[in-house]
Amino acid sequence: MVDLSKKELLLKRPVALKVIVTHRWKEEVQQQLQVQLSQIDGQIQQLESQGQRAITEIQNQSLTPLPPQASQQIESIQQQIYQKKNEFLEQKNQFLQQIQQVQLLEFDQEVIQAQMESMCSVAVGDNLVDKLNLEIVIKDGFVQEIRGEI
Repeated sequence: MVDLSKKELLLKRPVALKVIVTHRWKEEVQQQLQVQLSQIDGQIQQLESQGQRAITEIQNQSLTPLPPQASQQIESIQQQIYQKKNEFLEQKNQFLQQIQQVQLLEFDQEVIQAQMESMCSVAVGDNLVDKLNLEIVIKDGFVQEIRGEI
């Protein structure tokens, strides 16, 4: 039988996933960031070669001197390449900054690595602040501590 005198509500709450900085963690994060940097470099190269092929194709299909329409197409392609390349370079810069930040972290320092969600029940009389503050602390992949009211 359900007790209707005690009202409860099920809520989603944020859970902070904190890591304790270790040599192993630093290496793993830096390696992941390096992989992402390499992927961006590959995307930039692919973008440039596709753009150059498109421009060459327009030039080969057009008369000499290039008609205004062909020149406009080429200019448009170059502008698109420039914009997309700048987006990639901005991402690359962010990854380089993240690598630098990771290198500056001290061992045994706690840093937030991710935000997750969990469910919790709340009833009349509960301290909502306590219920909503939950952290999981890990070190090299192993849970070291759960802080807050589960």
